[in-house]
This record gives sequence, C-alpha cells and structure tokens, in this order.
Amino acid sequence: MKLAFAGTPAFAAISLEALLRAGHDVTLVLTRPDRPAGRGLKPQQSAVKQLALERGLAVLQPATLDDPGTVAAIAAARPAALVVAAYGLILPPALIALPPRGCLNVHASLLPRWRGAAPIQRAILAGDRTTGITIMQMDEGLDTGPILLQEPLTISTDDTGGSLHDKLAALGARVLVRALEMRPTPVAQGVTGVTYAARIARGEAEIDWEGAAEEIERRIRAFDPVPGAQTRLEGRVLKIWRAAIEGSVHAAPGTVYSAGPAGILVACGSGALRITELQRAGGKRLAASAFLAGSRLARGARLGSRDG
Repeated sequence: MKLAFAGTPAFAAISLEALLRAGHDVTLVLTRPDRPAGRGLKPQQSAVKQLALERGLAVLQPATLDDPGTVAAIAAARPAALVVAAYGLILPPALIALPPRGCLNVHASLLPRWRGAAPIQRAILAGDRTTGITIMQMDEGLDTGPILLQEPLTISTDDTGGSLHDKLAALGARVLVRALEMRPTPVAQGVTGVTYAARIARGEAEIDWEGAAEEIERRIRAFDPVPGAQTRLEGRVLKIWRAAIEGSVHAAPGTVYSAGPAGILVACGSGALRITELQRAGGKRLAASAFLAGSRLARGARLGSRDG
C-alpha cells in the first residue's frame, strides 16, 4: 500500500521499519525538525529521519502542519493512508481528511484509557497491570477516534518506563502491520473508563517520602530512564534508579534506616524502600554497594532536604 508516515522518536522508527519490511510503499516521511542536543548543542536528527535517510525515503520536516504548502506536499505524494506514531504535531482537519483511508495512529495504551502524551509512564504510575496498543482511526479530538485494532500487554512488576516503551514499540509495529492487512471496521471508543495521560511535569520527578513505598517505587520505575526520579542528599540532587519495597521501619519519612551492601533502607510515609541503584548529579549510575564505597551515608541521614 502507498503510505505516508509521520513520527519522530525510536518508538515511531520501529513502526516505520515494520511497514518497510512488510512491503508497503512509504512515499513520504514527516518528522520533527532537527533539534540541538548534547554538550555542543549540535542539531540532531530524529530516529525516524535517520531511518528514512538510510532507506532513501523522502523526508519533510515542517515546524507546523497548518501551512497549506505542507498539506499540498503530502497530497502530491498520493498516500492511501497516513500512519502516525509519536509524531509530536497536531494534524489539522484538512490533513486528516486527505488520504482515502484516513490517518491511522499507533497509540501506546488500550484506549480510551490514557489518551494523551505520556500513556506509558502514567500506566506504571497508576499501578495498572495491563496496557497495550491501539490502532486508531484519527479524528479531530485528542485520541478520540474509532478503534481499528487493539492488543493487550501485561505490565511486569519490574517494568520501567524504558522497558515498557520497548515492549510496546515492538508490539505496536506488529499490530499496525496486521491492521493494514486486515482492514478492520472502525469501532467507536467507549464513553466509560476515559483517562488522560498528561505530559510529565518537571516537578513530578521529585520523590515525596511522605508517600507510600508502593507509590514511590512505581514512580522510580516509571521515570526510568527519563526524567529519572530524584531526591536530595545534603542539598544535592540524587537520582534513584532502582528500589525494592520493604516492611515498615520506625523512622521519619526520608530517613536512612540502614545502609550496607544489600542497599539503602529508607523510611516512607507507609512502608520502606531499599534503594539498590542510584546516581549523584554528574556521576554514574551505581549499585548501592559501589555508591557506599565512595560515599559515607550514616543511619539517620535524611533524604529530600534541600538544605542538607
């Protein structure tokens, strides 16, 4: 099938690769403009652009889709459908109505749960046991279009934002190819069970030790690798990458109850967490034993204090 594809990060590149392997004719690829990155702030190509250039595909990088010239360029490619995966720009009505088979979106949740920008992290934060992929026929709403195909995926108790992203990216690519082959009849989304996955705000990365150990542990997993759950030790940022839930200890929330080779046991509002992997600002991710070998952390130290 002749397709246009719109996507930006690695999640989208995996779907584009699957379309090419399945023999679809991708006549045009849209991706976000190159962005400065790294210490030198050099323009960096998106994962989708890199793949498209490797495969000799035409690439378009508009800053907005409201320009009639951009819509005209897409129309000139004559796609039967436009596939969208983690693109990052809102499609105007004129573009949604352009392809004969419409615009298909690869969404990383079982809609209508977790409409919006951050469904992977929100599912972990909420303690969901199941998520999945939805292939949706796009309309003008925010992830409100009718469903073409869905496939569930179990969230493991040790899944991080990164590991669940990778699983869903692979699943999304497979379900997308299947949806294009099957051409299923669109089914309207249900009106119950609607939730919204707002973008992750910067302040959400900060650990509130007054919370329950279960909630904090989910936050640590959800924000691995980005933005990384963090606290403070002696006024300096300390990122927490891995922790296990333990029973309650008699100490104020955020207090280090013990620190040794097995990890750093910290009191929470209810329960406790044993931190097993962490990172000082500017340092490397370290197992707790390696961290303690270079940093003294006595019982009674407090995490979360900005003034030390």
